[in-house]
Amino acid sequence: MLTAVEGLIAELRAIGVPVSLSEGIDAVRALPHVTLGDREEVRVALRAALVKRHEHEHAFDTVFDLFFSPAADPPPGIEAVPEEGNARGTPGTAVPGLATLDDERLIELLVEALRAEDFTTVRFIAGIFVDRHARIEPGRPVGGMYYLFRTMRAIDQDALLGRLLDGSYDEGPEGALTRRLAVDRAEWLIDRLRSEVEAQIRRRLVADRGAEAVAKTLRTPLPQDMDFLTTSQKELASVRATVRPLARTLAARLARSREHLRRGNLDFRRTVRRSMSTGGVPAQPVFRRPRVAKPELMVIADISGSVAAFATFTLLLVDALRSEFAAVRTFVFVDGIDEVTSVLAQASDIADATAKINAAGSGVWLDGRSDYGNVLETFWERWGQQVTSRTTVVVLGDARANYHAPRAEALQAIARRAGHLYWLNPEPASAWDSGDSVMGAYVEHCDEVFECRNVRQLKAFVDRLG
Repeated sequence: MLTAVEGLIAELRAIGVPVSLSEGIDAVRALPHVTLGDREEVRVALRAALVKRHEHEHAFDTVFDLFFSPAADPPPGIEAVPEEGNARGTPGTAVPGLATLDDERLIELLVEALRAEDFTTVRFIAGIFVDRHARIEPGRPVGGMYYLFRTMRAIDQDALLGRLLDGSYDEGPEGALTRRLAVDRAEWLIDRLRSEVEAQIRRRLVADRGAEAVAKTLRTPLPQDMDFLTTSQKELASVRATVRPLARTLAARLARSREHLRRGNLDFRRTVRRSMSTGGVPAQPVFRRPRVAKPELMVIADISGSVAAFATFTLLLVDALRSEFAAVRTFVFVDGIDEVTSVLAQASDIADATAKINAAGSGVWLDGRSDYGNVLETFWERWGQQVTSRTTVVVLGDARANYHAPRAEALQAIARRAGHLYWLNPEPASAWDSGDSVMGAYVEHCDEVFECRNVRQLKAFVDRLG
């Protein structure tokens, strides 16, 4: 048990979940107070000791399942035995009366078990399908996603959904509502089945290669470390949930940093007045309170398909920081450029703003293929004279110009008028200047260029901005 806890903590640290030494000690001390034979009690106790943030819970559950892989119990009245020819004797791989049935009959039993929410039987049937259809190759260092695909394809999720819905709702005046509720429940049951299949695959991988080896292949980044450009739609939701509180935190931090700026010039008259209490010795100089002027911010964001997710998150963050700047103006581009400041100000949220920007075709000039040279030149001609020494210009984009001329002289002209010019690139620095990237032509005209692939790097930039 202690070895499993040590492995769990080591893997959590490896994927970026902060676990201190004292929290590890608390986790071990919690074990005598729970029933060690009850896996869920152990899970709850360890999670309470080791996890401090909601977004880390999924990562904990995945790693816990690896190091505390359960031995499946047979359904009531059925005794599990090793499958014939299975030297390892993996629990639950063969059940008398179930393992001998064909797939069609097993699907019928699976539907009955799901409707009754009998997840013990569901677990065993999932194990049988994994053994029959996943075709796990011993020793192969994979995470098991293809095994999951093979198994769920054999089960046929769409057909299973239809069977679960068959006769589960009545047609009538309230038919639409009852059907929606029935569909929601059926989809939830299929998600539970999918989770059981994943757990069965993980058990077999752990039995074959060990928990540590499997953990490395299953290791997924935390939401703040997920790459903007490669994150799936499901993962984007968790990243978006991370950005919202981060935006509020950074806005508060910027406000505090402006309140604690260095002292202003010496106030001679007040210093002399205060020195009267020390015999004319200016022991405590008095300084004038500085008049801090908020800077202006101009954001120029690439919204082409390749970097759309990156632009969405960055604009969400910038919108939350609006109160910390005297003015925030936002421009979007693909091969043309348009100002969308009023759209962002009037929209109820960033999703509404994005829909309006797309509906208006903002940022598109000709063929809708990125043309950074034309964009920067147009910005300079239309808005360049409005850039001042108090203006901070931030360009968001991958600098992939589809082999158009970069026209770096336009960016140079903007940089000369602006107080600061920063460029955030969502691609790894190793990919800059490869293919149609013209990042190298722009770097020399920027105060700083940042690789900004995830929320953690975006936070680091805003810290620097403050």
